[in-house]
Amino acid sequence: MSIATSRTRPLFAAATGLATAAALALVGATTANAGEGSASSTTVSPAGHSFAAELTGKATFTAGSTTMTCTVSASTPTTGANNTIPAAPGNHNAAGPVGATINPPTFSGCTTNISGVNVTVTSNSTNGAWSLSAQHGIPVSAALTMPKGGVVLRTSGLASCTITAAPGGPTAVGGTWTNGAPSALAIADAPVPATVTGGFFCPTGNQSATFTATYRITDTTDPSRQITVTS
Repeated sequence: MSIATSRTRPLFAAATGLATAAALALVGATTANAGEGSASSTTVSPAGHSFAAELTGKATFTAGSTTMTCTVSASTPTTGANNTIPAAPGNHNAAGPVGATINPPTFSGCTTNISGVNVTVTSNSTNGAWSLSAQHGIPVSAALTMPKGGVVLRTSGLASCTITAAPGGPTAVGGTWTNGAPSALAIADAPVPATVTGGFFCPTGNQSATFTATYRITDTTDPSRQITVTS
């Protein structure tokens, strides 16, 4: 019994990372300003264009020796104003970041390095909006912000646990933005909070983990153009 517990406990701390990222990630910027403390100006272009954030490679959630990997994650525009750069002059901030609300990112194709445990991930905007913000600088910084409880993970198999990301309120996952074709948001070992509930094998209470992923940011209004962050 004690062996099973020691193998299971790290998994759910890692799953915590997934929740908060999706709690990713990608995704206004009222909670966590990218580049907070910097007074430089920021312009996100093209003004008024819609954009998608899609995972390139794999998203990795790590806690101790336990790793969870997802192969698919995205936030894409649908109807409404989400995933849209503010129209001018709102796409420029003379002394801070520029943000946009986004649709909750989805996660799928997720596996763990613990056999016998499956996981499903559900993101939501029940308690507020997701957002993506960027702050011009060297380097350009960015933040994916999720609302309170914005992602919920449910495990099955060896143990049945529920992991809720950002239990205390909106939470940001910080990263670095690179202009390009397409532009990219890279998140490396970002800390994320969560709360775990469930049965005997679940490490109930507050948990933490790290999240690493890179998202390509593409212009869906005009695919020939690029989403860029400048001064």
